[in-house]
Amino acid sequence: MRSLFWRILGAFWLALILTGALTYLLVRMFNQDDWILNHHPSLKNFASTWLQLYESGERQQAQRFLQQQKQQYRIETQILDENGLSLGRDISPRSAALEAKRGLHHLPWRRITQEVTSKQGASYLFVYRMPHSELGAWQRSYGLRPMSALIIALCVLTLMSLLLTISITRPLNRLRDAVHDLGRTSYQDHQLAKLATRRDELGTLALDFNQMGQRLQGLISSQRQLLRDVSHELRSPLARLQIALALAERAQPEEQKALWPRLQLECQRLDGLINEILALARLDQQQTAKQSIDIAQLLSKLREDALLLQPDQTITITGAQHSHYKGWPDSLQRALDNLLRNAVRFNPIGQPIEIHVQRQAQELIIRIRDHGPGVDEQWLDRLGETFFRAPSQTQPGYGLGLAIAKKAVQQHGGQLYMGNHPQGGFMATVQLPITD
Repeated sequence: MRSLFWRILGAFWLALILTGALTYLLVRMFNQDDWILNHHPSLKNFASTWLQLYESGERQQAQRFLQQQKQQYRIETQILDENGLSLGRDISPRSAALEAKRGLHHLPWRRITQEVTSKQGASYLFVYRMPHSELGAWQRSYGLRPMSALIIALCVLTLMSLLLTISITRPLNRLRDAVHDLGRTSYQDHQLAKLATRRDELGTLALDFNQMGQRLQGLISSQRQLLRDVSHELRSPLARLQIALALAERAQPEEQKALWPRLQLECQRLDGLINEILALARLDQQQTAKQSIDIAQLLSKLREDALLLQPDQTITITGAQHSHYKGWPDSLQRALDNLLRNAVRFNPIGQPIEIHVQRQAQELIIRIRDHGPGVDEQWLDRLGETFFRAPSQTQPGYGLGLAIAKKAVQQHGGQLYMGNHPQGGFMATVQLPITD
């Protein structure tokens, strides 16, 4: 992962290194002999002017020009011809003695040589001795050493800071927009799809935020749908209770006794509906840590519970030996119990309910098949919707059992497939991923 921490740290140190390197190269460039000869006001045209005076016969004028350079710029000049003879003013005895005593590396002046060929074809060697104080003052007054280095450093730092700032603020702005959309319940996960592909902390944050946004939107949508469905489904039993109570109030004592079983039945239906709604709502709550589940033991317990209600039914379990799955026991038990109860409700007496467990490398498959009438093909896609019951279904129910089973399986990261068996009956297939 390309950490944002290392990116910021690397950009900071890279800026420092580039600034230092550019400053060093700039200073070195400004101290090159050729650059000084071409830009210093006393050296830029000195050689050509002196040679023009000397070769035109104006020796005294050339000597005064040489003396003028020394007085104005404190630069000593020695000019040698092709034979090594000195033509102009020699280096002062004090400078020569100091040079011999201290060596060239510790002299208080800068020594610059220049070889010039005159128009007549003669070659001359100009030797300049310029004090370091004079050279430094000229560079400072010309604005080269400090200003150029400062401008280049500022440009480099500004550019790198701009790139680094954009790489941080732009993703943060996208996250801020996503937060605003999440608050307005109009969140779209594709807003951060590109940002989530980044391999740094901001990419990880965008990925986690996407997952959180999808989860919150799913919870909000399911809660709203559940509220609408609950308000609709509760009207019928409440209306029947109100009618029964109104009849009981106007009835005679003998007639009231006949109405009490009806009132108890409606209360039981209402209590059962509320329990199913609460079970569905609890699936949206955060679960505890996953536990190891013995599938054979779980299915055997569910079979015993189902046979208590329908002792005439036959339930067979195959392939469940030594099968374990890591998940939430209560949630998985509720899902399988609803599927098994649904099979018991529609399975005819004398035909077995078949439960088959198959463990593969990456998933655990549990199939529950009955031999009932099945479901019309046009309604198969809607099975598992909250409060949906197929129009042909005559058995009592609330349309929440399959919805609870579907949500519990999805909570484990699996899928619930429901359809008619080719040889007759109905089959529910639970596919659970194996993550451990």
